[in-house]
Amino acid sequence: MMTAASQEEAARIGEMLVSQKLAACVQVLSPMQSIYVWKSEVQRESEVLILAKTTQSNFAELERQVRAIHSYQTPEIIALPIVCGSRSYLDWLVEACDAS
Repeated sequence: MMTAASQEEAARIGEMLVSQKLAACVQVLSPMQSIYVWKSEVQRESEVLILAKTTQSNFAELERQVRAIHSYQTPEIIALPIVCGSRSYLDWLVEACDAS
């Protein structure tokens, strides 16, 4: 899960992740309002939510690639575990992320 400053940035990140097989699928949800503390000040910004479906083994490279093109100094890049999922979907996800 990540956020981006704009729809364009989110699309650029999503296309890069899918084309490099670092994610099987990326969903871009917009707009949303984020309220957070940055440099001791409460901020309110419009952001775009990015949901990238990937494997645990891809996380480090996904993070490296996103940091390289992201506009934020400290981008949100969070992994959430899959507790359960349909076997056919999970098989597809692993296959779609296989760069070999």
